[in-house]
Amino acid sequence: MTDAAAARDKRWIALILLCSAQFVVVLDASIVNVALPTIGEALKFTESSLPWVVNAYVLTFGGFLLLGGRLADLLGRRRVFMFGLVLFALASLAGGLAGSSGQLIAARAVQGLGAAILSPAALSIVATTFKDGAERNKALGIWGAVAGSGGAAGVLLGGVLTEYLGWEWVLWVNVPIGIAAAALAPSLIAESHAEQEERHFDVAEATAKPTSPAMKVTLRPSRSASRPPSSSRLPNASA
Repeated sequence: MTDAAAARDKRWIALILLCSAQFVVVLDASIVNVALPTIGEALKFTESSLPWVVNAYVLTFGGFLLLGGRLADLLGRRRVFMFGLVLFALASLAGGLAGSSGQLIAARAVQGLGAAILSPAALSIVATTFKDGAERNKALGIWGAVAGSGGAAGVLLGGVLTEYLGWEWVLWVNVPIGIAAAALAPSLIAESHAEQEERHFDVAEATAKPTSPAMKVTLRPSRSASRPPSSSRLPNASA
């Protein structure tokens, strides 16, 4: 485990790790596009159900971002980041092993959930690890550039993997990256929480508005004069 002082010294190495995780999150929104005809033929998708290989990931990712941010504030940013990485990697493995269209769509939905958990936690770690001002701006600029390149790289990489290794590898490519990142995180990133005296999930609020993104979870903090940025309040740099 790494304390705050040690993590401070390793912050730029940690940024590489965090950017790599965000890169594969954005990558997975586009990497399967080129492989869709091959996937449809292999798993007997209908024409109407094939787009759900992409939609299941994107909708779940977007719908659960708020939940991911709240979990990071409440349970610890590093812990939630690592959990999201492992969930994302395992869902990628399951997707490549899918034997039917339903199994693949379910795996892609779980992938999206993992991405929604790890992405806001990673961004919050970036914002709290680097000093406010030029240093943080530089780190967020790097974060945004790497995340943005993931969408373009996905199309190219998806074509190469499908052509030479098979469609399964557009999913399996995430497995070693996710597991390696989760294993390295404790040695590079210090645990942190939102500095709030009172934190809890408002379950009534979460279930009262079913039209909100997937599950609206609210956290009612006590007022504090100064606290680090909340994961759920940070902008999504990959947008």
